[in-house]
Amino acid sequence: MNIKRIKHLIPAAALSLAALVVCSCGGQKFHVNGAITEARDSMLYLENMSLSDGVVRIDSARLDESGVFAFTGDAPEAPEFYRLRIAGQMVNLSIDSTETVTVKASYPTMATGYEVTGSENCQKIKELALKQIDLTARAMAVQRDTHLGMRATADSIDRMVEAYKDDVKRNFIFREPMKAYAYFALFQTLGNTLIFNPRQNKDDVKVFAAVATSWDSYYPEALRGKNLHNIAIEGMKNVRLVESQLQGQPIDASKVNMSNIINITLLDNKGQKRSLTDLKGQVVMLDFHLFATRESTERIMLLRDIYNRYHARGLEIYQVSVDPDEHFWKTQTAALPWVSVWDADGANSKNLVNYNVQSVPTYFLIDRSNSLYKRDVQIKDLDAEIQKLL
Repeated sequence: MNIKRIKHLIPAAALSLAALVVCSCGGQKFHVNGAITEARDSMLYLENMSLSDGVVRIDSARLDESGVFAFTGDAPEAPEFYRLRIAGQMVNLSIDSTETVTVKASYPTMATGYEVTGSENCQKIKELALKQIDLTARAMAVQRDTHLGMRATADSIDRMVEAYKDDVKRNFIFREPMKAYAYFALFQTLGNTLIFNPRQNKDDVKVFAAVATSWDSYYPEALRGKNLHNIAIEGMKNVRLVESQLQGQPIDASKVNMSNIINITLLDNKGQKRSLTDLKGQVVMLDFHLFATRESTERIMLLRDIYNRYHARGLEIYQVSVDPDEHFWKTQTAALPWVSVWDADGANSKNLVNYNVQSVPTYFLIDRSNSLYKRDVQIKDLDAEIQKLL
């Protein structure tokens, strides 16, 4: 049986990141301070972008007329990503250890007009963010040019992207691949597409692998480096499959080994925290779904049939909803027997970027060792693949 794929394109976050759980280094602290003016009575949050727990609030403060703030957090053992946030305005930061980072800005333009000192990584991240914003603006201007045809528009944007990638590779990633800003650069997007796309581009796979290798040397225990390896391995697998098909020499995808997964931890429809990695020992269908579509009911019925036939033998479904309305999602999932979680970030979710999801619904199969096996576009017979894993 093949699940019908419904291609509803949704934009991913422009500056989404894969990140790690913060690890305290013997009680040592880092500090983030500064001032956000023109934001009196606004709540300012310092948040960690955690791979296992999502967005984790570290500290918060209600700003007065001066906008002065001072936050403290446990120093991470490897470079970690954070953000300062007022409503939808965010400043992306990285922390290596015990440094003090100072941010000065004015609301509501803090996301682009801020000044940061005390961290070369944070300064480079700002440079990258502004470059990405400029690329997006130029690409949109080309799309609005009514004098260009479809082919000319696509070619022009492709040239922009290739020039951008060449600049970022030479001046940010390959220059110091062990740095947090190099890692940050890997996950920039244009619209809903990763600029460096390891799923479709052999050269981009090499970029991810280069940073992963460097992190192995400098931070051998960091989960972030392992995650990069997983992404690179999946990319190598996809590229090899595509190349073999183009050459008329198909290969068995199951023989291209890849291990581990990028974890997802979200609250289910009963308010319980559910982690994808907790399902180790079972065959898992990781399913990204949007209930607010006309095709959703038919697809859920197909999933029910699959679940009913294979759950007793060890299959579980971990379904991530990206619906914007939490109440609607809870109503739709109240009677579903599998794990149903809701991603509050919706179309801006870092989970979509981490798994390179460009259309919803999309699903992946994960084997009993908690290793990513295949994604939907690689599967011709879903029943056969599930039975093989069981």
